[in-house]
Amino acid sequence: MKSLKFLNPYLFRYRTRLILGTLFITISNIFAIYPAEVLRKGIDMVQDGIHVYDLFKGLPMENELRSDFFNILLFFGIIVIITALLKGLFMFFMRQTIIVMSRLIEFDLKNDIYKQYQKLDLAFYKKNKTGDLMARISEDVSQVRMYVGPAIMYAIGTITLVLLVTLRMLTINAELTFYVLSPLPILAFTIYYVNSRVIKKSAAVQKQLSTISSWVQESFSGIRVVKAYNREQFNQNKFAEEANLYKDKNVELVKVNALFFPMIILLIGLSTLITIYAGGIKVFSGEITTGTIAEFIMYVNMLTWPVASIGWVTSIVQRAAASQTRINEFLSYEPSVVNHTSAATPIIGDLRFDHVSFVYPDSGIVAINKISFSVKAGQSLAVIGRTGSGKSTLAALISRQYDVTSGQIFVDNMPLHKVNLNSLRSAIGYVPQEVFLFSETISNNIAFGFKPSHIASESDQESIEQAAKDAAIFDSVSQFPEGFNTRVGERGVTLSGGQKQRISIARAIIRKPEILIFDDCLSAVDTATEEEVLSNLRRIMKGRTSVIIAHRISTVKHCDQIIVLDHGSIVEQGSHQDLINKDGIYAELNRKQLLEEAAAQF
Repeated sequence: MKSLKFLNPYLFRYRTRLILGTLFITISNIFAIYPAEVLRKGIDMVQDGIHVYDLFKGLPMENELRSDFFNILLFFGIIVIITALLKGLFMFFMRQTIIVMSRLIEFDLKNDIYKQYQKLDLAFYKKNKTGDLMARISEDVSQVRMYVGPAIMYAIGTITLVLLVTLRMLTINAELTFYVLSPLPILAFTIYYVNSRVIKKSAAVQKQLSTISSWVQESFSGIRVVKAYNREQFNQNKFAEEANLYKDKNVELVKVNALFFPMIILLIGLSTLITIYAGGIKVFSGEITTGTIAEFIMYVNMLTWPVASIGWVTSIVQRAAASQTRINEFLSYEPSVVNHTSAATPIIGDLRFDHVSFVYPDSGIVAINKISFSVKAGQSLAVIGRTGSGKSTLAALISRQYDVTSGQIFVDNMPLHKVNLNSLRSAIGYVPQEVFLFSETISNNIAFGFKPSHIASESDQESIEQAAKDAAIFDSVSQFPEGFNTRVGERGVTLSGGQKQRISIARAIIRKPEILIFDDCLSAVDTATEEEVLSNLRRIMKGRTSVIIAHRISTVKHCDQIIVLDHGSIVEQGSHQDLINKDGIYAELNRKQLLEEAAAQF
C-alpha cells in the first residue's frame, strides 16, 4: 500500500466527490438494511395475527380483521418498495460521484505520466522499451483506476454496511450477534494468507504484459524486416510463447483469487446455520421472536456480497499497488538534462566547444574525446568522418539531448547548461540521421517544424509549399493524388527514403531557425537532387549558423569550416581547400569519392 500513497493528492483534489460518495453509500446502506426490520415486524405480525384471527373466526369482526390485516401487510410492502427505490437512487448518486472521480483521476494521472515522459532525456528512452512505456500509461493506469473507483466504493460500502448491520444486530441480541459473526476471524486470516501471494502474482502478470507490449510494438515497427527475412512464422511462435506465459501467470493469479469465494460462501452458509440453530433456541426460551431469526438471516445474506467482495477488492488493490509501483519508477525518475532557468534566452548562433568529452552513460562508450572548435553566428561547419566517429553525438550535444561528460559548450559565449532549454531547441532546426515522420499528412509533417510561438495564419500553406520547394520535394508531392494532404502512414512507410529525408529537411527549413543541423540528411538522394537541395540550402543558410554532418565531400565542400572526426577526436580541421592541400585523411577520402563518381559515369 505504500506505493498507493502517491494517489492521496489526487484523492484530496476530488475530496468533495469522495465525501459525497461516502455519504451516498451510507444512506443507500441505511435504506438497504431497513427492509429487514420491516420483514421482522411483518412476520411477527402475521404470527400474532393468526392467533387473533382464530379467536374471532365465525364472528362479525372476522372480515374487518382480515381487511385490516391485509392493509397492514400492503403498507409494509409499500415501505419495502420505497426503501428499495431510495436505495437505488442513492446508489446512482454514489456511482456518479466516486466512479466519475476515478475517471477524473485516471485522466489526470495519464496526463502527468505523459508530461513526465516529455521531460525525460534520450538516455532514459534508450534504456526503456516503447511497449513498456505504453503499458504503464495504459494498462497500469487502468488498474490504478479500479482502485480509486470500484475498490474504494466497495470498500466504503462494505465497511459502512458491516458497521450498520453489526450495530443493528447488537441492539437486538448481542449473544446471537456473536454467534453469527464468529466465522469472520477465519475469513480475516484467509485474506491475510492469500494477500501475499496475490501481490507477487499481480506484479508478475503486469511485468509479462509489458514484455508482450514491447515485443509486439517492435514487431510492427519492423514489419518490413520481418517480411523481408520471411520471419512471420517465427514471430507468430514467439508471440504465442509470450502469450502463453502471460496466460499461465493470469491463471495462477485466478487460482489464488478463486480460494476466496468458496471459502466465503462456506462461511456465510455456516453463519446462516448458526443463526437458525442459536436463534431457534432463543425463540423457544422467549428471548426473541421468529421474525428476529428471519431478520438476522437477511442481515447475514446482506453481508454475503460485501464480505465476498473483500477478496475481489483485495485483488484490485494488490494489482493497483503493483501497477502504481511500476508507474512510480518512471514518475520518480530524474532526467539528467534539466532546464536550469525559466527566463527566455535570445539565441544568435555563436557556437564554441572547449575540450568537450562525452561518454554514453548506458554503454560507457567514449563518443567525443576532448574536442575544441568555434563557429561564428552565420557561418557553416561541416563534420565528416567514418561511421561511429561521433558525428551524430556532436549534433545531439549541441541541441543538449545529452549533457557533456567534461569540458564546456558555449552558445553566444554563455555556458550551454545556463541557456534556457526551450529557447535553445526552439532556435534549432534539426534534421536527424534517422528520419521520423508522423502518421499524418505531408502538410502537417512539415508544419510540425513551426516554432512553438508561431501563430497559425492563412499564409501557412504558402510557407509549407515554399519549404517543400527548397527541400526539392514539392514536385514529388504534387504528383500524389491528394498532394500535401497525402497521409504518409506510420513512420512515413508509404514514402521512399529520399522523400522522407527531404520532407524532414522542409520541416527544419520552415522553422527559420538561428541554428541549422543536418545530420547526414542527403544520404538517400541521388547526386542531382542533392545538388538542387544544397543550392537551395546555401541561400537559406545565409545568416544562420549551420552544422552539416555528411559522408560525401560534395555535401560539405562549400562550408566555411570542416572538421574530420576519428574515434571521437578531431584529426583535421580547416576549409575544403586547406584540407586538400594537407593531403591527409580528408584529401584521401576526396580522391576515393571522385574515382567512385567517375566510375559510375561509365
